[in-house]
Amino acid sequence: MEAIYIIATGAVIAASCGLLGSFLVLRKMAMMGDAISHAVLPGIVIAFLISGSRDNIPMLVGAASVGVLTTVLIGLLYRKAKLNEDASIGVTFTFLFAVGVILVSYFADQVDLDQDCVLYGEIAYVPLDLIKIGDRFLGPRALWIASGLLIVILLFLWKGYKGLYITTFNPDYAGSLGISTVFWHYALMSLVSLTTVISFESVGAILVVALLVVPPATAYLFTHKLKSMLWLTVLFGVISAAGGYYIALWFDGSVSGGMTIISGLLFTIAFLRSLIKPKPAPTAK
Repeated sequence: MEAIYIIATGAVIAASCGLLGSFLVLRKMAMMGDAISHAVLPGIVIAFLISGSRDNIPMLVGAASVGVLTTVLIGLLYRKAKLNEDASIGVTFTFLFAVGVILVSYFADQVDLDQDCVLYGEIAYVPLDLIKIGDRFLGPRALWIASGLLIVILLFLWKGYKGLYITTFNPDYAGSLGISTVFWHYALMSLVSLTTVISFESVGAILVVALLVVPPATAYLFTHKLKSMLWLTVLFGVISAAGGYYIALWFDGSVSGGMTIISGLLFTIAFLRSLIKPKPAPTAK
């Protein structure tokens, strides 16, 4: 049962990260997840200092608030300061991460936190935190939270698919139609921020970044259609979750590391295939 819980949690989070990561890859903002996963550190520390607790809700509120702030600051630097998006991401997340490290160091006597415990989880521990009603266990808390998040993402893509793909592929044309590129940018980035924050406590920051980037990049090499890319991304994410667990079991290693390795192997296969059979860039079809 523990194996099912771990694989299911990894698969659900892979689907959530991959669906949003597809649009990040197409928008050339693939490292946004990495930026957010580091930049939220000061939010977590401040939440702890205010609440005096390491409960999930205060931590989530603090981390999500700074995550959204990160996306806003990156957007301001890109649009107002005319910096490239990668430079904007680098400046913002290194600054906020450094602020978080200083806060942890300064309040070291009062704060029972360190960079590792707030940034890196381990998916192998998911079965240890079960939801219990009466005498009945309903499964891991992380799986329920991740499933709820996936439903929100699916609803977001269902309702906002047209706005997302037009602003992704042709923002100038979207503007001429009266579609706000700024609105869809911040809507997507806010959901990426929320997804990153919710996911990394359970599966670890490294795996979240890998799932945001590698399965979408793999799917990108297989197809020129956006809808196909989204489906393939979910498929590769699920394969990575299942295969990674058994690789880790075989080598007695990190489950998160195993899932990341399988993602990398799938990308390698896609890359080698693309050398033999090049394809055009993805479209909105």
